[in-house]
Amino acid sequence: MSASARNANGKSWPTLPLGEIAEVKLGKMLDKSKHTTGQRLPYLRNINVRWGSVDTSDLLEMHFKGDELDRFDLQKGDVLVCEGGEPGRAAVWNNSIPDIKYQKAIHRIRFKRPYEPRLLVYLLELLAKTGRLERRFTGSTIKHFTREAIVQLPIPTPPLDEQQRIVAEIEKQFTRLDAGVASLKRVQTALTRYRASVLKAACEGRLVPTEAELARKDNRSYETGEQLLRRILKERHAKWNGKGKYKEPGTPNVRDLPNLPTGWTWCSSEAVFSFVTSGSRGWAKYYSAAGSLFLRIGNLNHEDIRLDLRDIQHVEPPKGAEGTRTVVQHGDILISITADIGMVAVVPENLGEAYINQHVALARPVSSISTEYVAHYLSASQGGWKHLKKLQRGATKIGLGLDDIRSVPITLPPLAEQERIGAELERRLSVIEELEAVTSTELQRATRLRQSILQQAFAARS
Repeated sequence: MSASARNANGKSWPTLPLGEIAEVKLGKMLDKSKHTTGQRLPYLRNINVRWGSVDTSDLLEMHFKGDELDRFDLQKGDVLVCEGGEPGRAAVWNNSIPDIKYQKAIHRIRFKRPYEPRLLVYLLELLAKTGRLERRFTGSTIKHFTREAIVQLPIPTPPLDEQQRIVAEIEKQFTRLDAGVASLKRVQTALTRYRASVLKAACEGRLVPTEAELARKDNRSYETGEQLLRRILKERHAKWNGKGKYKEPGTPNVRDLPNLPTGWTWCSSEAVFSFVTSGSRGWAKYYSAAGSLFLRIGNLNHEDIRLDLRDIQHVEPPKGAEGTRTVVQHGDILISITADIGMVAVVPENLGEAYINQHVALARPVSSISTEYVAHYLSASQGGWKHLKKLQRGATKIGLGLDDIRSVPITLPPLAEQERIGAELERRLSVIEELEAVTSTELQRATRLRQSILQQAFAARS
């Protein structure tokens, strides 16, 4: 900001260092000795100060004694500015709670002369959101907005009535903008709920007409889910011939599972997977700028069953390296098994040579089922994801084992119905995705518009 700024009529306004027009004081340092003398009072932390508002729903208390009662008091109109965390985040204190104090992570700015405190908050927001405040911070990784820096911040000083007019105009435009943002966020919430309801309907046989209903209408027979399962198990046994003792896949306890539509049956995921494994550890030594893809947990998400390849890692493993068994094939289902478990993706055609790391399980479906149906079922909150969450274990690191992946109860409709469900899911989820993209774009536009409103309010002043 220059030494002077211009108002709408082109007249110059002087700018002054904040320290010349306001007292800047950090709050009380947390008392490590936890002394119990003085008054036990609530205090504000960095986390309580949001942009433009103070959240008092979660307050802590500590003891204040002697001159601390006055030194760390808050008055209506004080501006609270975060020293760390998100340095510069600011709000005006409205005196909603009497006799409250503040701690050292916050600067209290109290004006020495009449000044509209909201104008300072809006100026800080503009400077912070446009990256111009950061150059005043100290620290390379953890940033701080020190008192020494904040008192030197140049502040425009138009007449008080002009300050109030600027703030009134900003808030008039923000009110309209906030109403639009609230509507967009309601749309986002509705789309999230609709996505969940679509997946729930798919898991329960309510998304498309069932094969039983169509067969009855057309007066024909059909292969039920139970018959399909018997066929899968027979083919599985035949392929195992000569490989040693055959172990039948486990069966889920249906007493604890909901009833299914006519023609459906329950089975374990082991019954419909021909191969289950996870990636090997220690492949960081094979990282390279080019080569095969190395699929990690960050390439999966909860939103859909497509791989997210915006952030990719390449590897060049030597021939015969342990872990080459984890090279993926088209149609493989990938599942996150540590940290944020239950994210699912299907390996697409023409991905090229790719491997998985140890945080991802690979489940290869048998050829007699719809990969898309099984993947969507596993990802649905009312389907496989719910069972995976029950199976998670680990006190500090949530994790799943391969036996967990094999033991998930899966609903098995007739194959033709699986394919119809998969196609209908793809159609509806594509529409949802398009609407979510439009909503996200409009929210980003609203953010830019908010900055533009502030930029115009402080035109030639910041």
